[in-house]
Amino acid sequence: MAADGFASLHHDESTVNVIYLRRGISQLPEGFRDERTSGAILAFTVDNIAEVEARFRKSSVNITMPLREEEWGEKLFQVTDPNGIIIQCVEWATH
Repeated sequence: MAADGFASLHHDESTVNVIYLRRGISQLPEGFRDERTSGAILAFTVDNIAEVEARFRKSSVNITMPLREEEWGEKLFQVTDPNGIIIQCVEWATH
């Protein structure tokens, strides 16, 4: 779900709902409206990470860390939202 300055992410198989609000939006408490996040990473486990990254690229999402595979087999890529939150998509090694 999305509206001006608001996006909500939810997956039918989860009870987690992640909400993003644009800085300065009046729904945030007054003392927090202009804050920036630092050092936060939200990691989402996905299947077929290459397909997910391709969908992000097709949607013109700025990939701030391209898809890579770590030596232990984990595959991941990252994007950064306008508030500085790093969003990492990861596919765990199955071997």
